[in-house]
Amino acid sequence: MTLIDGKATAATIKAEIKQEVEQIVAQGGRRPHLAAILVGHDGGSETYVKNKVLACEACGFESSLIRYEEDITEEELLACVSQLNSDANVDGFIVQLPLPRHINEQRIIEAIDYRKDVDGFHPINVGRMAIGLPCFISATPLGILTLLRRYQVPTRGKKCVILGRSNIVGKPMAQLMMQKQYGDATVTVCHSRSEGLKEECRQADILIAAIGQPGFVTADMVKEGATVIDVGTTRVPDSTRKNGYRLSGDVLFDEVAPKCSFITPVPGGVGPMTICTLMLNTLSAAKKEFYQ
Repeated sequence: MTLIDGKATAATIKAEIKQEVEQIVAQGGRRPHLAAILVGHDGGSETYVKNKVLACEACGFESSLIRYEEDITEEELLACVSQLNSDANVDGFIVQLPLPRHINEQRIIEAIDYRKDVDGFHPINVGRMAIGLPCFISATPLGILTLLRRYQVPTRGKKCVILGRSNIVGKPMAQLMMQKQYGDATVTVCHSRSEGLKEECRQADILIAAIGQPGFVTADMVKEGATVIDVGTTRVPDSTRKNGYRLSGDVLFDEVAPKCSFITPVPGGVGPMTICTLMLNTLSAAKKEFYQ
């Protein structure tokens, strides 16, 4: 069994990005600039944004954090998005989700200039990804693809089962894994309502769990020699921890790992790669690789 170390892989990629950025600056270019909008004080969002700021520092990027209280109006938030769209010094930006209930998240996402949408959530980027055109790919699926490639996990012609059908992970992951230039695999998407779920999972050469239920994937759902990618990051109460919780994946790791050829841990697997690939998208935005 090989443990796929997302933390170490992300550190390597960030070092590669930093080296490229320093070359750009040495040649008279400017540093890539990532901005983030954070609404409210959700603990998970605070942590994610903090880690994104630290990643920008590690990559040699400029970063801006724009904070608002939860009572911000949708119109005020749209005005901020519009300002960032028109700011030539900002290469890419994100609006940290989730947003307060009184704000229409989809309306905010669609207001972002797709050429600066480094989260890859805008319908134009989603549509271009679906038909294999250059675009910003959402960070978690891109991070998973990067891990599979860096660890030389065979995907071509393999049976890939994806647990979960979210717009952020499940759906784009399925699209990418079936496309010839990425996974080139045979893909099945399952979810909580799927019949014969265990039987489907047991057929998988590559099982990607993004269903959001801690410990959902057990050993009897995994065939010998499979590759298991655990996307789950649920906060589970844990009185032995200083912060009162621990992160739990969708896979019962200790039980499943002995059966695997490759497996990602939680934490330290897909999570660090999500932020790392956001940095890759920001670099691409600064270089105008996809859109002029």
